[in-house]
Amino acid sequence: MNNRNRLTVYILIGLALGIVVGYFANANLANPAGFADAMSLVTTLFLRLIKMIIAPLVFATLVVGIAKMGDAKEVGRIGVKALGWFVIASVISLSLGLILVNLFRPGDAMALSGALPPVGTSSGIVTSSLTLKEFITHLVPSSIVDGMAKNEILQIVVFSLFFGTAAAAVGARATPLIDAVDGVAHIMLKVTGYVMNFAPIAVFAAVAGIIAKSGLGVLSTYGIFMAEFYLGIVLLWVVLILIGMAFLGPRVLRLVAELREPTLLAFSTASSEAAFPKTLEGLERFGVKNRLAAFVLPIGYSFNLDGSMMYCTFAAVFIAQAYGIELDLATQMTMMLVLMLTSKGMAGVPRASLVVIAATLAQFNIPEAGLLLLLGIDHFLDMARSATNVIGNGIATAVVAKWEGELGEPVKDVTVAPLR
Repeated sequence: MNNRNRLTVYILIGLALGIVVGYFANANLANPAGFADAMSLVTTLFLRLIKMIIAPLVFATLVVGIAKMGDAKEVGRIGVKALGWFVIASVISLSLGLILVNLFRPGDAMALSGALPPVGTSSGIVTSSLTLKEFITHLVPSSIVDGMAKNEILQIVVFSLFFGTAAAAVGARATPLIDAVDGVAHIMLKVTGYVMNFAPIAVFAAVAGIIAKSGLGVLSTYGIFMAEFYLGIVLLWVVLILIGMAFLGPRVLRLVAELREPTLLAFSTASSEAAFPKTLEGLERFGVKNRLAAFVLPIGYSFNLDGSMMYCTFAAVFIAQAYGIELDLATQMTMMLVLMLTSKGMAGVPRASLVVIAATLAQFNIPEAGLLLLLGIDHFLDMARSATNVIGNGIATAVVAKWEGELGEPVKDVTVAPLR
């Protein structure tokens, strides 16, 4: 058993043990919430270790990739193709969420239960304005140091695009610097390997903590809603894989297999950001040239969170249904367009979707209090959408690589090969 398969097995064991221990703690401990808080410290530590890696890894791999391309036109061409795919995937994800929530109408059952929070109740979720001005000003960092400190992937990508393009334009004089940044990229991949050794423990702590706090009873209370949403996630996976197969052929199944470890990690920790380093490695093992993977994948993490976008429409209309608010087709289409914009730059971290949903509800006069219906089960929903984000971005990157002729044969080891 190689190291990757061993880590996957350990993560599965951590997931299973977390369920058992969490159930025991919820049923037998006098203060299961205290146990959950203790477990959250372990999970938080792991996620902070991952965040420690993200900024330098994205910057280093992206700068070297662009510098090695050496042609601003090539960068622009690849960027346009990637954004075109992201827009199409976003429309599919948002539309599927709308279709399923109108088909299943899960909010009707919640309305009949009489368990709705009062309309004026605050969800406690802090939202910010979603104007075009806010989006544009957030896109470009006022300081790259500040952007890296806050792990603003989209801002890091923008700065890296300028830095890498300028390095390519300078030519030979920039070669020593690019070689040094290349070294940083390889060091960060090695650090990733060290951090991933803690993944099974983090998965155990995350699952044990959430079940100890909420109990398995919350799954039965919201069982139908969760089953409908997970069915939607499965359908989205099928659609994405079929579209990927149209470009990659049967090899897309090999890609999904290569991404099983980061997908499982994203599912267990409810954070697609936690899976970023391993997703990058998986794509390179699949045969995507790392200069292209390092360019497209970070952009995807800001523009192509398929699972999160599907959840946004599904959850927003669910809350409207629960409060007896009927949204006509024109209103729902407008909501979809709003979410198309506001979801871009959404952080791939737990609960980020709720912030976007909360801001969207306010624009359509839907009670924000409805988010309280979802807070108890949001972690379980976030697990599914985070895993979907990994699969969606993996397929997107591989397809763009295929279009560009940058998809080679599978390789076994990507941690020592020079960036190309």
